[in-house]
Amino acid sequence: MWVIAMFDLPVDTKAARRAYTRFRKDLLEDGFTMMQFSVYIRHCASIDNAEIHATRMGAKVPEKGEVRFLTITDNQFGRIRVYVGKKRENPALAPAQLQLF
Repeated sequence: MWVIAMFDLPVDTKAARRAYTRFRKDLLEDGFTMMQFSVYIRHCASIDNAEIHATRMGAKVPEKGEVRFLTITDNQFGRIRVYVGKKRENPALAPAQLQLF
């Protein structure tokens, strides 16, 4: 499963910039990586784990602004089409799962 965090947070004041920076740092500390500006992604082992991360980060959303969390499967993530200018690039691959014997 993948959790995608998409957000618009104000940066018009010093306090708003601090809140934006804190939220972005919280995302990174929780294992999210930047997919593109204001869009961060995190791979999770299960839907339950994805819900835990979305709920945890939802509780840290700054008072002003808006954040949306979208949960999709590995298969859906693999069908993302990425275009940069006229050149098409392949999306990042899902990380390999750890297997214990």
